[in-house]
Parts: sequence; C-alpha cells; structure tokens
Amino acid sequence: MLTADTVFLGGPVATMDRTRSFTDAVAVGDGRILALGRTEVEKLRRRSTEIVDLRGRLLLPGLQDAHVHPLYGGLQLVRCDLTDSGGRAECLRRIAEYAGANPGAEWILGGGWEMASFPGGCPDRESLDRVTGGRPALLINEDQHSGWANSAALRAAGIERSTADPPGGRIERERDGTPRGTLHENAVELVSRHVPESSRDEYLRALLAGQRSLHAHGVTAWHDAILGRYLNYPDPLDYYRALHGEALLSGRVTGSLWWDRQRGTEQIPELLGRAEAARVEGVRTGSVKIMLDGICENFTAAMLHPYLHGHGSGISYLTSAELNEAVRALDEVGFAVHFHAVGDRAVRQALDAVATARSTNGDRGNRHQIAHLQVVHPDDLTRFAELGVAANIQAEWAHNDAAMTELTAPYLGPLRYARQYPFGSLLAAGTPLAIGSDWPVSTLDPMRAIHVAVNRTELADTEPPLLPGEAITLSDALAAATIGSARVHRLERHTGSITVGKRADLTVLDANPFELPLREIGEVGVAMTVVDGRVVHEARD
Repeated sequence: MLTADTVFLGGPVATMDRTRSFTDAVAVGDGRILALGRTEVEKLRRRSTEIVDLRGRLLLPGLQDAHVHPLYGGLQLVRCDLTDSGGRAECLRRIAEYAGANPGAEWILGGGWEMASFPGGCPDRESLDRVTGGRPALLINEDQHSGWANSAALRAAGIERSTADPPGGRIERERDGTPRGTLHENAVELVSRHVPESSRDEYLRALLAGQRSLHAHGVTAWHDAILGRYLNYPDPLDYYRALHGEALLSGRVTGSLWWDRQRGTEQIPELLGRAEAARVEGVRTGSVKIMLDGICENFTAAMLHPYLHGHGSGISYLTSAELNEAVRALDEVGFAVHFHAVGDRAVRQALDAVATARSTNGDRGNRHQIAHLQVVHPDDLTRFAELGVAANIQAEWAHNDAAMTELTAPYLGPLRYARQYPFGSLLAAGTPLAIGSDWPVSTLDPMRAIHVAVNRTELADTEPPLLPGEAITLSDALAAATIGSARVHRLERHTGSITVGKRADLTVLDANPFELPLREIGEVGVAMTVVDGRVVHEARD
C-alpha cells in the first residue's frame, strides 16, 4: 500500500505538464511523485507523513540550469570575488583586501569584473600592480572571455611589446605597443598556462560551494557546459567523480565534453570513452561543446558584417568546413552538439553544420542546441524548429545596461541592435527553449533571468526595455527553466514536470509570481529545494 513520506499542501502547484495545469497538493514517497490533488493526496497521508505547508507559495518542478559552470563559479566564491563590484574603485579595493588577507598565495586569482567598469572595457596593469604587492595576478572577467593581468603576470608569461597576438586572441596595448594588461580570448592562455595548479582540496571545496549555490537558487539539475580543461581551470569531470564517489553529489548533472579546437575528428574516440566513464560515475555527458566565437563587447563575436568603426567582423574559431565535418562525425556516433554562438555569423555556421549533418546522417534524434544567441539574422529564425535545434538562452543578458549601451549598441548599429536575444520570435517559430544562467558569467538566480525574459529589463532598471516585443510570458519562461531544460538534458522522462511517477525534484518559491506585478518577478526567492524527495536546501524564515 502506497504511503506518502511528504505532502505539500496549502498553495498552488504549477505542474508544467503539457497543458501547463495547476493543482493544489502533491504527495511524495520513495523519491517519486505519488499523487496530485488534495483528494488523492489525502488518501496517502499517514501519521508519519511530513506536511509541508506552502502558505500560498508556488510549488514548481525543480528548476534546471541548462548552461552553467559550477566549478568556475565556486572558485570565484572561494578566491578573489569581484562579482557585482560596482566599478573600478570597488574592484581595486576588493583585490587589495584579498591580497592582504592571503599573504601566502603565490598568485592572486579570481574574477567577476565587468568590462563596463573600465574605460573601453579594458583595465590596466598599473592600477593592478599597486594593489597586488608584486605578486602575479590574473583576474578573469564576468563573461570568462577576457583576463586582467598585472606586470608580474605579464613578465612570468614573457608578454612584451614584441609579443604577437595569438590566433583567436588579442592583447590590448598602449600606443607604443606595450601590453596594457587586458587579454582577450586565447590571449588569456598566454598567462593562464603559467598559473600554478591549485590543490585538489580547493577544487572540491569550490565545486561543493557551486552546488550549494545552485540548490539555494532552487536548481535541482544542471548542465556543466565545459567538461575539460579551459583557461586556468581544471577539468570539472574529475571533481564530479570524486563527489559522486563520496556520496556528496546531490543534484542531477549532465555536461558537455570540451571540443579541442586545435584537433579534429581524431579526438572522437577519446570523447566516447570519457562519456562512458562519466555515465558510470554519476554524470551524463551525451553532448560535446564547440565554441564558435567570442562576445560582442570585445568585438570577437562572429558577425556576418563588420562591426562599426573599424573593429572587424569577429573571430570564428573553426572554418565552416572544419565545423561541418566535426558536427557530422559527432552526430553520426550519437553526440548532441552544444554550440557557443553569440554573433549572427556563428549562429548561421551552427545551423548550417546541423543541416549538413542531417543531410548525410538523417535525423538521428540528437538534441543539438545553440547557446547565447545574442544576434540572430531574421532568415535563420525558422531554421531552429526545422532542424530540431533548441535555443539555450541566457535570458538575464537581454536588457539594456552599460555593457549594452556603451560597449555593444554603438558598434552593432540600429539594425543588428534590433535583432538581439529574439526569444519571442524563436518561440513563435516553434523553437524549443531552455534557460541557462552561464554562471559565473552572470547571476545564478533563475528568477532574475525569468524576470528579464518577461520584462526585458533588470530589477530596478532605469534604462528602457530592450526590444520588449521579444518578451515571453511568465508561464513560457518557467517552462523553459523546467521541462524545456529537462528536454535538452534528456531528463524529461524523469523530471521537469510534476507528474505521477516522476522523480520528486521540486522547488518551492517564497511567493507566487503569478500573483505579483511583472516588475516584481525577480524579487521572488527560493524557500525549499528538493531532489529525489530529499531536502537539499531550506531557507530560514
């Protein structure tokens, strides 16, 4: 006879099923959803059953982050954290405090600084020298595409006036060619390869800190978007394995194996072997991440037409021929491809590669997806649905801020400005949507991302909405963050909706956003997070 271990009563339940239905109670037992609706739930209630009174708060399927970097974010938390530092002076103050509090650190490491805090988006080495006391320092910016190095770090890397820009990277320079201290894309690796390896314990602490932060924001499952070595970061897969082995991994983890751009299809047997080993050890890795371009703010996002004011048309890390062959071969052996594509040329490259793979392999049911999608050409909007490609959106980016108004819009021009983050158009064209935070590039908080998806403004924004015609409804945004993300994770048979028989992965918000003014959605927090019927986070009242 079925017995409920826990029942949730006293509030609305958004099931996120096919009809987006609501109910008023949920029974959970043995880690699964046993019943929905007060009448059926009461039949399973016993003296031993724990009662969770929702008190009018909304119960959802567990939120799922479709593109995140928990190890990187956790390292930022345990190192010099410049997140939300609010300007150049505050960045330097935090760095000085961290350096003073960690006199034994051989290098000053961390990140999270915003390009908009510095003239032209480029901090200088001299100001960093003054607060780091002669020790080398490398601080990665919030979007992970640029680094800030001091003079000691540049010397350790041998970077000087005569050093050429590496392929796929750029060294910012003074007028006489002297390195300024800001490094973009592959240029960061010139310094990062000289950073001493951190301890295993620090990496494990960082990944646990990342997991705690995910759960604190209601996230029960996530997709680690880089499983492999990147910049000065280690391969997270090794540390997921360690946590799994010690029964410390409390969320559902999928991930994308990193595609080495310096190699070709000869790496596929290695990727298959890593995927199989990871599956046995608690992490599903059925996809491969291919990074196609950079970002608009430093003119490395790949554009179909040049940026204004003589800044070129961005970087393509792979030629179309190289990408087509890689995607065809990956698709053939059953991998989905998780593309990083910001500019309209990169988006088209990705779609063309999927089309080429399908023309050769047929539709193999691989769930290819494109992440970021800042600028999409109108001719490509319908191709996502036609090719079965999901849009993995970082919704929190779709608003006007200093990075947009000062570093992006003047160089895109009005036509491309009006093509940014076309969530509404993609959805109207039948494109499957998933939501990822890309933390630590941007906030981990799903409700802030959902707020922007609905309002096209951040909380307390004084700027006008960014292209409000591309807004989506609250229901559609929550669906993208639950069942939509579950689908790209291949977890929809087990999670993503509150359905009898599915795993009891649940998120209790601290309010019901459907009853709030739209401008207040982003203020909603998380009261409780549940994975497999077990509470992994509970906020203090």
